[in-house]
This record gives sequence, structure tokens and C-alpha cells, in this order.
Amino acid sequence: MGSNKDMLKVVSANLNGIRSAQRKGFFEWFMAEKPDVMCVQEVRAHMNHLKDEHFYPEGYHHYFVDAEKKGYSGVGIYSKKKPDRVIDQLGWGVSDTEGRYIQLDFGKLSIASIYFPSGTSGEGRQDIKYQFLDHYEKILRKQRHDGRHYILCGDWNIAHKEIDLKNWKSNQKNSGFLPEERAWLDKLFNEIGFVDAFRVLNQEAEQYTWWSQRGQAYAKNVGWRIDYQIVTPELKEKIRSVHIYKDQKFSDHAPVIIDYDLKI
Repeated sequence: MGSNKDMLKVVSANLNGIRSAQRKGFFEWFMAEKPDVMCVQEVRAHMNHLKDEHFYPEGYHHYFVDAEKKGYSGVGIYSKKKPDRVIDQLGWGVSDTEGRYIQLDFGKLSIASIYFPSGTSGEGRQDIKYQFLDHYEKILRKQRHDGRHYILCGDWNIAHKEIDLKNWKSNQKNSGFLPEERAWLDKLFNEIGFVDAFRVLNQEAEQYTWWSQRGQAYAKNVGWRIDYQIVTPELKEKIRSVHIYKDQKFSDHAPVIIDYDLKI
């Protein structure tokens, strides 16, 4: 498809392992798609150990934050343009030790790649997820009023509304669709004022970005929409096209592609 020179094409993709995604053709697709900025999550590699040129496409600057634990989490951003500044910490606990946030600044625009904790493995991790939400909310409130524009890309590990997952009735007590998590997103959109960029142009059902590896979830499209590009309200009018890419499967998530009428 390639990038329209007057548009800013931003992609968010949870890779569920960068090596695995590479073997499934992710970087060939990346180079054909030619995004201006590619945000990746769940890299699951210490990138300074990965020397293969496949992982560092020509024409792109690359920045990664690895988790301390091997084979776990990690985020990164590839960008055609060199940023003015790179922020690779949010300033607390799991965000920084587990490689969950990186932000590139271009003039007044900031683009971040974020990987929210999952609470599916038990109460302890759900508690950590709630702590993450509390800490990150404080940062989001500051960012909303700091005079900058933000595109926050990533796996937020929360489906917002009933339309955002197939089996919403049976998932109301499961992490990712708990009332407290959904209320947090309500607050983010309705009170703090951020915007779910995908839903600005697409309000249809069955727009999923993640499918369980169990059963025939992908084949039957029994999915969840938990990958987002969330933007400051000034950018709402700049959204020109939104797309979930499903023609190829690089991981258990699908890339989210959004074109903005912006230049960096």
C-alpha cells in the first residue's frame, strides 16, 4: 500500500515475540506497507542480542525498551524520521522493569508504544494491572493538558464496550472486560477527554484485534478489540482512515493501521 506522502501512517502491532513474527513474514509486510511509524509490543527479546538485519528495516530508526526478564514483554518503535526526544520510562515499577512504555517526540507530537499488564494469570497480576492504571491515569491527565498532541498505540488489554468482544456476556468477570477496567476507559474518554481513534471512523461490530489461541477462535472470529490508537482530541479531525489488517497472521493480534492528516 505504501504511505501517502501527505499522510502520517501509524501502525500498532503486538508481535507476541519479534522472532516468531519475523518467521511469519511480518517484516516483509512492514516494508511493503511503509508506515511512517511502527509501534510494536510484546517483543519478548533483548534487542541488543538480536543482530540479524531482518529486525532493523532499512530507512527506519529504531528504539526499544526491553523487560529485565528474558523472553517477556518489551516495546519498541520504528520511525522513518529521527525523533527530537525518546522517553523510555514512566517512572514506576512494572512499567519500567517490564518494558511497557516508549515514546518518541516530533515537534509538538508524541507517539508512544504501550503494553498494559494482563491480569489473566491471577489476582496478583490483576492487582498490578490496577496499579498500572492508577499510575498511568495521573500521567494521562498531565499529558492531556501539557500542550502536546499524543498518539498512544498499543495493547491496552481491555475491551471497552460490549461491541468490542464477541462473548461479552460470559466475560464480564474475566480480566480484560471487568467493570472496573471498562470504567477506567470510560473515564479516559468521557472525563479526561482522549479519543479512541479507530471508533471515530468505524463503529461496526466484530472489529477485533486479538483472538485466543484456544479452539477455533480466529477461524470463527471470536475475538476482542484490545489494541488501540488513543489520541488527544485535537487529532480527532485528523483521522483519515482506519484498518485492522487480517490478510496475514503474524501473531495472536492483528495490526491496527491509521492514517492521519499530519506531517512530522
